[in-house]
Amino acid sequence: MKLGRIGRIMQILTTLQAGKSYAVSDLSKMFGTSRRTIFRDLKELQAIGVPYRYDAERGGYVIGAEFFLPPVDLNLQEALSLLLLAHKASNHIQLPFKNSALFAALKIENNLPSRIRQYCNAALRNISARAGAQAPIRHLGGLDRTFAQLQNAIAKKRKVAMRYHSLFEGKIIDLELCPYHLFYNHRAWYALGHSSLHNSVRTFKLNRIKELQVTDKCFVGGENFNLYDYLGRAWSMIPEGRIYDIKLRFLPKVANNVAEVQWHSTQTVTYNSDGSATVEFCVDGLGEITWWILGYGDQVQVLAPKALRDKIMEVAKNMVKLNEKT
Repeated sequence: MKLGRIGRIMQILTTLQAGKSYAVSDLSKMFGTSRRTIFRDLKELQAIGVPYRYDAERGGYVIGAEFFLPPVDLNLQEALSLLLLAHKASNHIQLPFKNSALFAALKIENNLPSRIRQYCNAALRNISARAGAQAPIRHLGGLDRTFAQLQNAIAKKRKVAMRYHSLFEGKIIDLELCPYHLFYNHRAWYALGHSSLHNSVRTFKLNRIKELQVTDKCFVGGENFNLYDYLGRAWSMIPEGRIYDIKLRFLPKVANNVAEVQWHSTQTVTYNSDGSATVEFCVDGLGEITWWILGYGDQVQVLAPKALRDKIMEVAKNMVKLNEKT
């Protein structure tokens, strides 16, 4: 089985630690990859602090016998859970500094007792995690750079100058943001803070930021910002300022699938004799929950409030009209 990049780099490290010297051509043949790839892998080892060197007399790369990673005292379950997070679960979230996390796991993995390392390697081959849809950042140097800039601005309480593609306003807007918090929610990262343009706390999706610069201007406040107080009873992350008591009836085909998930902190479920389930929420705003309900199509009935039922019916009618067009 062909090794992945992280696995190959770990094997190169183990190979060099054995005490022999290996030329790039030796490593290339050993791992079935190009010389260019081996050079890139060696640079990655250098980046995580592995002091390999080229021994001219022996004609290859070596790691000194004095080099040892710090001892790691993990039991089997601790080691497996850590490596599972690094190698598998990280696929479910756009993890900033993902390569750094993987190489940190590599350092730990390489120093595990042989019995635990072999068990973890065998277990990980039979465990998979499938990532959901993501909103990748394809500009500004990617997620690492954008995240680092905002995190640094939060830590130093510096304003950031931002050009942002606002879907709500339908245009590119320019503003200064006092960033308070970074938040991952439903496939994407968001920055929350006080916007100079809106004169209020707003939410900005990182992959819609067109330009970003940390300024020398400091801001006051924000240290008491609480994400969950701000979100309140919003269905997801946009509070609208009005609380609604939502009552939905899900038909038997989907009732159990819906009821087994805790969608909202206020959720209550009542099972009915016909196999359906009545699910109730107390939610701030109708906008976000409307799209969630529509995802269940003809398997859900809006019992209350009337405003939500009317909203669902209007969207459904527009869907029919749109799809009737040829």
